[in-house]
Amino acid sequence: MTAITRSTFARCAASVLLAAAAAPSQAAPEEVQVYMNEMSAPGAFGLDVHTNYVLSGATSADYAGAQVARHTLRVTPEFSYGWTPNLELGAYLLSSRGPDGQLHVDGEKLRLKFIAPAAQDNPFFYGANLELGRVAFRLDPNPWNGELKGIVGYRGARWTAALNANVDFKVSGPSPSPTTLELAAKLAYRTAPDTEIGIESYNGIGQLSHLGPLGRQARTLYAVLDTKIRDWDLNLGIGRGNAAASDRWVLKAIIGVPFGG
Repeated sequence: MTAITRSTFARCAASVLLAAAAAPSQAAPEEVQVYMNEMSAPGAFGLDVHTNYVLSGATSADYAGAQVARHTLRVTPEFSYGWTPNLELGAYLLSSRGPDGQLHVDGEKLRLKFIAPAAQDNPFFYGANLELGRVAFRLDPNPWNGELKGIVGYRGARWTAALNANVDFKVSGPSPSPTTLELAAKLAYRTAPDTEIGIESYNGIGQLSHLGPLGRQARTLYAVLDTKIRDWDLNLGIGRGNAAASDRWVLKAIIGVPFGG
């Protein structure tokens, strides 16, 4: 990464975001986030609460027994633990409130995140995240699934850019499910010491063995605000999906809760 200049990285990030705007993510999942280099310190615990609410989306189920997207609220507490300076463990508890008002526990996931060591004055970072989890039938006919996420990014004095390549795969289940690729990107500008405004884009690319055509894939583009209130971290956004996305308008929030002292 040290061989990459800032201007080259900025051009690459801009190209990805422009492609995302013209080409397209699937229905809002339990976690709408672009991963960067945040890590819990070794021996420290953390808690983020992921929420999203579908204002406008599909009113019919994708398959018999599936959760309907429109007016569904998802709430996902994520606990993290700093294992080493470069490794972090995480655990998710998935829950939702459907349009019928019923509350559901939708499953659980575990993750292992790695961020490569970097010199303090190096604004570039890269790493990977592996997730494995079991979800309810209403979310996926295959109960056991996984995701491998590649992470690359830049944090400067004013600009932040990041790109995730997400490979989603079935671990176990009765339904045929090809391995798919999604690209998630973030570009943000710092307006104050604890405040950034920007955009996040979540873009389905298709089956890993047969990508595209891009124009027919799902995409959701979010306007986002990242800020801090006392010791609480907030990521707030509103997103609009294209014609291929199940969710047309989505509100999302990630709340970083002061935890563990």
